[in-house]
Amino acid sequence: MKIHLSGLWRKPDFMKLWTGQMISEFGSRITREGLPYAAVLVLAASPAELGFLTALTALPVLLVGLIAGVLVDRVKRRPVMIWCDIGRFLLVGSIPVAALFGLLTMWQLYVVALLVGTFTIFFEVASQSYLPSLVERENLVEGNSKLGASSSLAEICGPPLAGVLVQTLTAPIAMAFDAISYLFSALGVGLIRKPETKSISAHHEFNFWREVREGLAVVLSNPYLRPLAINSAISNFFGSFIGTFYVYYAVNDLKLEPGILGFIIGLGGIGALLGTLLATPTLKRLGLGNSLLVALFLGKLVPFLIPLAGGLPWLVIVCMALPQLLGDATMMVFLIHSTSLCQSVVPDRLLGRANASMQFLIGAISPIGPLAAGFLGSWLGVRLTLLIALVGMLSGGLAVIFSPLRTLREFPTMQQETSDNSHAAYSDN
Repeated sequence: MKIHLSGLWRKPDFMKLWTGQMISEFGSRITREGLPYAAVLVLAASPAELGFLTALTALPVLLVGLIAGVLVDRVKRRPVMIWCDIGRFLLVGSIPVAALFGLLTMWQLYVVALLVGTFTIFFEVASQSYLPSLVERENLVEGNSKLGASSSLAEICGPPLAGVLVQTLTAPIAMAFDAISYLFSALGVGLIRKPETKSISAHHEFNFWREVREGLAVVLSNPYLRPLAINSAISNFFGSFIGTFYVYYAVNDLKLEPGILGFIIGLGGIGALLGTLLATPTLKRLGLGNSLLVALFLGKLVPFLIPLAGGLPWLVIVCMALPQLLGDATMMVFLIHSTSLCQSVVPDRLLGRANASMQFLIGAISPIGPLAAGFLGSWLGVRLTLLIALVGMLSGGLAVIFSPLRTLREFPTMQQETSDNSHAAYSDN
């Protein structure tokens, strides 16, 4: 019996990219869990040191996000991805080596967290910008769905795998598996044979601040990308309230056991994986605009069950589980379609800066969220703070409702939506 492959399954170059990134995603989950384990179990880090370590992992998007966009639009993207993988291999690999010789310190963990986060920003911007040159326009949704599936599978299986490795090998040694996974990712990208050209011609004069402005302008002036950025920025800000108090609320207010809570959180990865499978069917059945709206508001309404949870234990579990399963599924559909839309309407020479600008605009106010959550939680209580956060996240969707996005049936052509923006971007040369 022959197996007939279709779509991107028949594209060897994409399969190399996908396979390498899937292995790397699993490795990254080991380091995400292993880094704080190494700090706490090996170096006896204080809460302040642990908080500083966590903050350093989130800082690169603000420090180098826009720089990454400018660079990625100036050079070939595939070598950037390869060198970022090699850099992350060396950095993460330094931890088990230092641990074996008894030289591991918190300062080394700080440096690794900051630099790995920096390389990851460059890699993600390059990867999102490289995909449209690797696959055809009609395959963008499928490509983003498959890459999203890798992340979802890693989210489901990565933490348990990390826990087993940390328990049996110690946290620093477990991170050697992540270091090796980056070599597989570099190998997968390196084996791609499709030629790539620079997105900006060599004669185009370099002006860093002008190019940063161009990237921000292509997002803020585009009638489709601007509402997506506004919605995501508001959702990330208020979403950090939920991230701050989720475990505290579940354990202290709802009295959920850690094992049950871990199972509930794991449903989020299953939901996200389900979302990658639903992205293409919903696009075909509902059209792009309706798919975005339905996914967005289901993803924002279902979590209202969290602050409403109470009563019988089984009802509490249902109220906490449905937002993880259905909420993550619908938000993954939204993410795949919005990412594909950005890749469709932005010219190749601006795509790196557009992706970086989206990340920067979305992440710019996120660090303030946990501080605001702590203040409101102390003043109003955790349950009311969670309710405020969900209302705030829902309000971000208004930017999408009152925009041309709701009328889209399919992805608009690049020439229709970006020609004016591209001309304006170069008008101040």
